[in-house]
Amino acid sequence: MSARIWKKEFTLEGINNLNGACMPGHLGIEITEIGDDFLRAKMPVDNRTRQPMGLLHGGASVVLAETIGSVAGLLCIEDNNKTIVGVEINANHLRSARKGFVIGTAKPINIGRTLQIWNIEIQDEQGRLTCVSRFTAAVVDLRSEYERARNGDE
Repeated sequence: MSARIWKKEFTLEGINNLNGACMPGHLGIEITEIGDDFLRAKMPVDNRTRQPMGLLHGGASVVLAETIGSVAGLLCIEDNNKTIVGVEINANHLRSARKGFVIGTAKPINIGRTLQIWNIEIQDEQGRLTCVSRFTAAVVDLRSEYERARNGDE
């Protein structure tokens, strides 16, 4: 059995409500399961997430991967004055999907004080691997990120 990695108290409903009014909500991404050392979410393969040829858009897979990695990373920070920001993501698209849902699972590679690295595997409903992704996030001061956003700084 894996050790529990989460440092914050949370519910699936609370996480999904927070994501509802931004990109994850627009794409129909829903966090569905929390294990001791993983976070899982699903995303529909529909008109919001397909490219013109009817296949799941690779960018949508990347949004799913970064969403799961970001939520997981945030839940691993004990200090409420800190947050995470993505600094790098890569994705290898292995198989196409045309309908139904894809399911992504994030597991940590490294949860450090200043840097986190997450592995995200995305599968179709038949359990076939469609995408593998690695997401890197920096742990930063929450106040400085809010100040930058308020001031319009990049």
